[in-house]
Amino acid sequence: MTKIAIAVLGMVLAAKITFAAEQEHRFVQIFRFPTAPEFVVVAEGDFEPRSVGSYTLRVYGGKSDNFPTDDFVVGIVRPRNGIIEAVRFEDLDGDGKPEIVVTIRSVGSGGYVSADAFRYRNGLIECIASVSGLDKGADAVEALRGKF
Repeated sequence: MTKIAIAVLGMVLAAKITFAAEQEHRFVQIFRFPTAPEFVVVAEGDFEPRSVGSYTLRVYGGKSDNFPTDDFVVGIVRPRNGIIEAVRFEDLDGDGKPEIVVTIRSVGSGGYVSADAFRYRNGLIECIASVSGLDKGADAVEALRGKF
């Protein structure tokens, strides 16, 4: 192997190791619906910067506690400007059933907050409300409630 080939191989391996380390920090979590057997996985987009990109919500049927993600039901992809800060279940519209609330905080000195609310009913998921540009101390759930 020539010195150039060894150098290129070394750069490729270093890039893969660095990239793999960055991927460890992305938001990927699984949650069980509080009033249903289903699970939802919320994840920042693969191979994207932490500060901007997309995120997904994927719902699974919850047939098995041992394998909660083996029966995909439905999913949705949304843009994000920041990092996912929290996922909560809140009844925003007063119907007694919780919506999924994803809160995102922008990166930088402003620390602005945005949030999306999702309704999951009868095997379908939809974004039903969204707020953005909120002050860093604002309550995103209350801002979303104000949309109803």
